[in-house]
Amino acid sequence: MEPLVIGAIASLGAGLATVIGALPILLPINFTQRVQGIMLGFGGGVMLAATSFSLILPGTESAVAQGYPQAGAALIMATGILLGGVFLQLTHKLLPHEHFFKGQENVRSNNLKRIWLFIAAITIHNFPEGLAVGVNFGNNNIKDGIPVALGIGLQNIPEGLVVALSLVAEKYSAGYALWISLLTGLVEPIGGVIGAGVVSIANFILPWAMAFAAGAMLFVISDEIIPESHRKGLEKEGTIGVMLGFIIMMFLDIALG
Repeated sequence: MEPLVIGAIASLGAGLATVIGALPILLPINFTQRVQGIMLGFGGGVMLAATSFSLILPGTESAVAQGYPQAGAALIMATGILLGGVFLQLTHKLLPHEHFFKGQENVRSNNLKRIWLFIAAITIHNFPEGLAVGVNFGNNNIKDGIPVALGIGLQNIPEGLVVALSLVAEKYSAGYALWISLLTGLVEPIGGVIGAGVVSIANFILPWAMAFAAGAMLFVISDEIIPESHRKGLEKEGTIGVMLGFIIMMFLDIALG
């Protein structure tokens, strides 16, 4: 099967985990803010481990395998990470959006409904995740790609629930919240196709693509997930979630990789 197809399918599966995670809103269960803080932190921990073990380290190995010296490989990774962060910063600057807890950013008109601002924020968040999955499969190395797809899907489950709970809190119906969770999850296969396509066409881009995806994910972790998991004095809950997510993703990557 072509790497492009595999990357698309894997990132789609990871993205659909968002709506799976949102399903509990149909049940009469009260998720406290402490639990939501842990869930957000968990997602951040998974992404942080994926950035380290599934992108930066294999990206460095790929650069060395292509003939770059250790210092050259380190420079490629550092540059790619910076480019990924700059890309996300520019996206944040140009695209009006609203965080569920931090509020609006770059909103120049009151005519934009809050729901579209929420969707924009989640889109910014999910694209790097799909890109990370696609880049790993784009090298036609399923063994390296599976832990990333599993990890991203795993962190999308609590994230999907938090998104749905936030929408319901904004007086949207449970069915509408599930629909929005599904739509935002479909952003990931777009990133997956782009990542897999670029790498499969020109394999020498692999370390650059991995570094770029890592930088974009690091930006999301620091700019969005950790601050939102620490909201309202829930720093300890968020930290517990980050550590649990990091450990589980690290275990998956090492055990399956």
